[in-house]
Amino acid sequence: MKPKIHKEEILLEDGRSIIIETGKLAKQAHGSAVISMGNCMLLATVVSNYNSANVDFLPLTVDYREKFAAAGKYPGGFFKREARPSDNEVLTMRLVDRVLRPLFPKDYHNEVQVMIQLMSHDDDVMPDALAGLAASTVIQLSDIPFECPISEVRISRIENKFIINPSKEQLLESDIDMIVGASYDSVMMVEGEMKECSEEEMAEAIKNAHDFIKIQIDAQNKLVKKVGAKKTREYETAEKNEELENKINELAYNKCYDIAKKGLSKTERSDAFSKLKEEILESFSEEEVEENGTLIEKYFNSSEKNAVRELTLKKGIRLDGRKTDEIRPIWCEVDYLPSTHGSSIFTRGETQALATVTLGTSKEANQIDLPSFKGEESFYLHYNFPPFSTGEARPLRGTSRREVGHGNLAQRSLKNVIPEDCPYTIRVVSEILESNGSSSMATVCSGSMALMDAGIKIKSPVSGIAMGLISDGKNHAILSDILGDEDHLGDMDFKVTGTKKGITACQMDIKIKGLSYEILIKALNQAKEGRLHILEKMLETIDKPNDNVKEHAPKMVKLTIPGEFIGAVIGPGGKVIQELQKETDTTIVIEENNEEGLIEILGVNQTKINHAIEKIKNITFKPEAGKTYNVTVIKILDFGAVVEFVPGNEVLLHISEIAWERTNNVQDVLKVGETIDVKYFGIDPKTRKPKVSRKALLKRPDRNNNS
Repeated sequence: MKPKIHKEEILLEDGRSIIIETGKLAKQAHGSAVISMGNCMLLATVVSNYNSANVDFLPLTVDYREKFAAAGKYPGGFFKREARPSDNEVLTMRLVDRVLRPLFPKDYHNEVQVMIQLMSHDDDVMPDALAGLAASTVIQLSDIPFECPISEVRISRIENKFIINPSKEQLLESDIDMIVGASYDSVMMVEGEMKECSEEEMAEAIKNAHDFIKIQIDAQNKLVKKVGAKKTREYETAEKNEELENKINELAYNKCYDIAKKGLSKTERSDAFSKLKEEILESFSEEEVEENGTLIEKYFNSSEKNAVRELTLKKGIRLDGRKTDEIRPIWCEVDYLPSTHGSSIFTRGETQALATVTLGTSKEANQIDLPSFKGEESFYLHYNFPPFSTGEARPLRGTSRREVGHGNLAQRSLKNVIPEDCPYTIRVVSEILESNGSSSMATVCSGSMALMDAGIKIKSPVSGIAMGLISDGKNHAILSDILGDEDHLGDMDFKVTGTKKGITACQMDIKIKGLSYEILIKALNQAKEGRLHILEKMLETIDKPNDNVKEHAPKMVKLTIPGEFIGAVIGPGGKVIQELQKETDTTIVIEENNEEGLIEILGVNQTKINHAIEKIKNITFKPEAGKTYNVTVIKILDFGAVVEFVPGNEVLLHISEIAWERTNNVQDVLKVGETIDVKYFGIDPKTRKPKVSRKALLKRPDRNNNS
């Protein structure tokens, strides 16, 4: 039987459209839809188990994958099958997860799996901008409990005009690139990069994105109405005990408040709260603890959270004793590691990042091979978060999604200050050695200093700060440089990076409804004050890039040669270039580009680099007809002399071209090792060989005097 298909179309200002469709594919999923824009098609599904997972959290999985077949491509590598998700796919999963997760009921613990797949690719459409719309649509079509529809859009700005869901080509011209996630009433998530824009410009971009998100939410509601809304399923709710909750609150709240206002360190505070929790547990019998232990712990954590929030809102006092706009003590150091090409330590409070810089050739560029994008990055940053940084011992299971996300934010913060003419491929690695609040922002600061220590002429140094917000609906407190504990108890946490001129990147997660743009701009301006304070501390350690790369760091020289000489420089089977690299202790990379050869020479010893340059110039030397050259005689023959323009580039000076007078013996006129001037005539049409002449530069004898 032919399926009954329902569609809704969303029109963009430039005439493009987005179509959401359901009823044709994946009908056994609890919700399914196809989202199309141009030739781009995403298939989204959602399934949630009907039984609780017996955990006290929501086991939500958001999975986004791009199929190579969608772009008519084969997966790279030996096994021609899609494997683990790429960093780009992981980043898209995080963007969607961060908006969806807060909207499920807090007591809904049934496993939920949202799957989004790129089934058809369009070069003019960036699919990650449609993933949030796809996820929300399928949840709305299901019976899964969910507070309200949401959507996400990418917004960019080109010549002061905002564009929704731009193409990759348009993004190259833009100075703002953000993805915004929101419900109809509230902005919930923002992530993106800018080219030093102001706080007001960023807020304006968010507002424009939110306006279009409302249109997408209207389309979802219309589609659900066409299909027929499903009745929300009933589910097993978490156990509640109001009497126990009140008792725990009476026992814990005031004591938590007293601990919070002491301004203890992370370890001292954690020990104090743990000790209090143990005391409260000991006040119950073994039977009561066995029966209600989970609830006791849950209600204690709630009392702790409420006490800390109350202290900050009413007294303006934070867990470590700081004022709301106060930054923790900072100390920095550069050139810490003697063998790296650049290094720095950035320590702010109990968060510490050690960054290193490695310089290389284009061979070390990060290769990206995806169905939706193929290219390379000449600047990239990796972020590592080992368990010892938080005093824990846990298994290492490869790079986590969190590490990918934090590294990407730091990379986006720094990439636009790398000069366009930088000859190197640059890899920055951030090792988090201590963590208590925003290690990603510490990475930005340490990465910026390490780049300057490495001698990279960045346009401006970049600093970053993590901010928080606590609100009870009437009062609010904006927190600068938040602690790890403040991150999860607040109503908004956001990270902002930038130079003295403006913002370079941001990441926001907003947990309260109806946050006004006035409060948002106020928070952004307080963040600006904080990051400029942090920047001043960084500049006290290193205020500008070093004049040169370190002595042991590689020096890079780039040359361009005519395409016809590429084969000569490489040699048969690579013999010439391999011998040259070995002889000069350099790395030489050659790429062909528009009938030219682009050569990169990387080495530590400048003298050896100069020798490699000279060798390549000799191989590619091509004399011009009509010009005079100073040559060296390297061999005497009966019929002339072999002369050398440059080492390895020889030509025959015929005996008849040595002098106007008859030359009987070449050795009577020329000696090996002697330098002479000759004129180059190009290829002789008779002999089809290059022709040079010495006598052409000499005064011709007067024939009358010789007669």
